[in-house]
Amino acid sequence: MAIDVRKVLAPNAHLYLWVPNALLPDGLKVMEAWGFRYVSNIVWAKRRKDGGPDGRGVGFYFRNVTELLLFGVKGSMRTLAPGRSQVNMMETRKREHSRKPDEQYDLIEACSPGAYIEMFARHARSGWSVWGDESSDDVTPRGTVHKGYEGGSILPQLIPNEHVSKDRAGAIGERLRQQYEQGQSIRLLAEEAGYSIQRIRSLLKAADTSFRPRGRRSQNLRNYEFDFTQTGK
Repeated sequence: MAIDVRKVLAPNAHLYLWVPNALLPDGLKVMEAWGFRYVSNIVWAKRRKDGGPDGRGVGFYFRNVTELLLFGVKGSMRTLAPGRSQVNMMETRKREHSRKPDEQYDLIEACSPGAYIEMFARHARSGWSVWGDESSDDVTPRGTVHKGYEGGSILPQLIPNEHVSKDRAGAIGERLRQQYEQGQSIRLLAEEAGYSIQRIRSLLKAADTSFRPRGRRSQNLRNYEFDFTQTGK
């Protein structure tokens, strides 16, 4: 709160402030200290690949699978027209530790007029002023990407033995193929998606996937491929 944010603010402005659930009272105090009044919030629902809640969160009382993006207003300024039909929820998969969903930027740009500034930024973004220790393009790494935290699309839930049309199987298989060709194993894809291994193989075949050799030697190769991809980032 000691940061003099008011100096760079226009008379009328919007604030989007990330706050963990346990620190909601502190987030509201920061918002007030910076000259904003609380209006609403956007809920980030963290999802597994199959669309269910990602229960790998933390919490002493409940397992947190959401995070709040508080919305505040300084002066008098409504959201733009798209904001009035924008639901206050984002559903995406988690990525690196503490990284927020990239979908927030399109939402903010659609709902609030510029200019835009991001404080404590981890990446540069065209059209934004950014400030933070990790905001420069030459800063690496910005966080370790662990297995299962690569982001990506959310797959539909499929009940066992559910019939899947050829077109639908091909579309789902294409998403899985991209993960498979990046080095993920069929077993890991099955664990993340909530599908059986047999189902994963069938969907990959529907997307004309070239399978790697099976066995211990291919497992070592998969590990090598995954590690190489991480280093390259």
